Order: sequence, then C-alpha cells, then structure tokens
Amino acid sequence: MRLEKFGPTLAGVALVAFGCGRKGPAGGPKEFAVPVQTVAVARKDVPIFLDGLGNVVAFQTVTVKPQVDGKLERVLFREGQAVRKGELLAQIDPRPFQIALHQAQAGLARDEAQLAGAQRDLVRYRDLAQKKLAPEQQVDDQAAMVGQLQGAVGGDRAAIENAKLNLEYASIVSPIDGVTGVRQVDAGNLIHQADPNGLVVVAQLDPVALLFSLPEDDLPRVSRRMADGPLVVDVYDREGTQKLGTGRLELVDNEINQSTASLRLKAILPNPSRLLWPNQFVKARLLLEVRRGALVVPQASVQRGPKGPFVYLVDAQRHAQLVNVEVELAEGDDAVVAGQLAEGDRVVVEGQNQLKPGALVAPRAEERKKAPGPTEVSSGKLGGAPG
Repeated sequence: MRLEKFGPTLAGVALVAFGCGRKGPAGGPKEFAVPVQTVAVARKDVPIFLDGLGNVVAFQTVTVKPQVDGKLERVLFREGQAVRKGELLAQIDPRPFQIALHQAQAGLARDEAQLAGAQRDLVRYRDLAQKKLAPEQQVDDQAAMVGQLQGAVGGDRAAIENAKLNLEYASIVSPIDGVTGVRQVDAGNLIHQADPNGLVVVAQLDPVALLFSLPEDDLPRVSRRMADGPLVVDVYDREGTQKLGTGRLELVDNEINQSTASLRLKAILPNPSRLLWPNQFVKARLLLEVRRGALVVPQASVQRGPKGPFVYLVDAQRHAQLVNVEVELAEGDDAVVAGQLAEGDRVVVEGQNQLKPGALVAPRAEERKKAPGPTEVSSGKLGGAPG
C-alpha cells in the first residue's frame, strides 16, 4: 500500500515514526534505538565514613560552690560570661575570717614568748644539774614544758594557715576557663558549703567533647585504624546539612552497651565559634580511611538481577551490554564498584527498564549535569531495583 494516497501529511508522519532506527540485517525489520541517559565511570579517591548519632558535652564542667559559710557580699560575673581560670566570681564577707586570722596570730605570739622563756629556764636548770645544785627531775619537767610549748606554737601556725585559707576561700574564683551559666544565688544571701546547687556552673566550651555511638560490629575496623594514627571526626547538625566542626577521635569506651549492641566513642573538637553547645544533638562522621583510585558510578545505574548487581554498559556500536559488578560501598547518589568496568566506560543511568542485552541505544544528554565526584561513602548496603 502506498502512503501517497492518504495525502502528503500522513506520509510525512509515517516517515518520522519509522526513521529513528537502523535497518535490520538482510532487509529485515528495522532495529529501533532505546533513548537512554549515560554517564562515564570515574576513578576517584573516595573517603569512607562511619556515621553515628551523639550529643555534645562540655570538655569540663564545674559547679562552683562556696568552701566557707558566710554572707555573699558581691557577685562579680554576668550570666553567660566567658571567664578565665582564677578570675574572681563572687566575694563572701571576709571579716569573720580576718578576725580568726588575727586571733591565731595573737595566740602564736603568746606561745612563742612562753616557749622562749621555758627554753631559757631549761638551759639554767641543766647548768645547775651539772653542778649538782638542781635535781634531774626538775630538768626533765622543764624539758617537757618546752616540748608542750613547741607543740602549741606549731598548732598556732597551723591555725594561722587555716585562717588564711578560709580568708582566701571567701573570694570565690573560677576553677577553669569557661562560660558561666545561670546564677543560683543573689548577693545578700547566706551561703553554705552544704548548699546543693552552688553559686553557678562553669562549662569549658573550647575545646568541646562529643559522645557518639556506632554499631559494635565496627569496633575491629576502628581499632585497626586507631593503631595507625588519630582519626578525624566531622560533626553536622541533626539534619546532616550544616557542618559544625572537625576534631579527632579521643577514645573508644571500654565496654559495649549490651542493650543496644553499640559502642560509645568520644571526640574532642575545637569550638572557637561556639557552634557546638552542651547537650546538642548532632550527627558524627568518623573518617575511617580514603579509598584511593576507586571506580565510582551513580547508584541509579546499578540494577539487581538473579546473579547479583549489574549495570548496562554502552559499547562503541551503541549497544547495551550487561556487566555484573560488585558493589563495595554506597551512599547518597554514588557507589564504589568492582568488576569488568574501566575508567571512561559509559553506563546507563536512565532508561534501563526498556533495555535488554544487545539492545541498540540512543544516548541523550550525554552526561548528567554533575558527574560522579569524590563522594563521602559509608559502609551501608546498596538498595537497587530488581533486575
């Protein structure tokens, strides 16, 4: 049947519809090309991460409590103020402790005078005893008196040191570098050593610590890598979009939590911008190693079949070839694979559901806008569509 009898319009449509393929062998039916999108296999250095959830904790936390009882005269800090170690925070009325110091100093002066007189008498009694003019008993009694007075002098000196210490305790200073929290007591109140809340909590926020958990199955790999040197930990917000800091892994806890089958780890991070705050919920990424020269393909190119994962490779004649691969690592949009692939090979990322081995393809938009680059990959399993 000739198409011209239906008019020039219908004939043109038919030519467009049947002209997108190739002629089959020996004048057979035409071979139609399946439109697909392809991307090149890349060889990259791929960092391998272990992901965990954790909480930020202060590097050091101290509840500042009074070490003597008394009236709180002055509070010299602002809530939320950054303070240095030894900086004066508050002042307790020092007058009772000054009085105790003066009393101890007076007692020392009295006992030192008595000791000096007793020592002179002991020298005289010994001279008389040598001349047989005084009994030995009197010499022994005087020596005992000197010893008692020496003990009293020693006690007075200890009382002076204690009074000086209490006077020093009346000035409450910061024990660490850190940031003050909410003030618990106002000036004018009587404060005591036994007060449970203390005066204020000072927390050191730079550096800051991070406690996070990983599955216990990751322990062997982490232990081996720690033996080679410090491991890097990146911290992100709870959505995993904003990087908040980078530090080093400090330790692995000495026991596994049996109820959760997880392992707790601690990292230390510089925090000069105060982006990390105690009790903040964050995501931690432990850099375990960097896989050098790994073959990277988009996860969308990997399919599942009866023989395992595979990709469609486009050969020089634009035919699709099924190539089985081994997926080693995967995360996000990319996967690290091993198998009969080479750098520069083109694999199909869209249109695989219309393909079969040997099918002719028509690549469109030859490359994706973003070729696979160095991707942060984890040890998670790849989830692909069944082949």
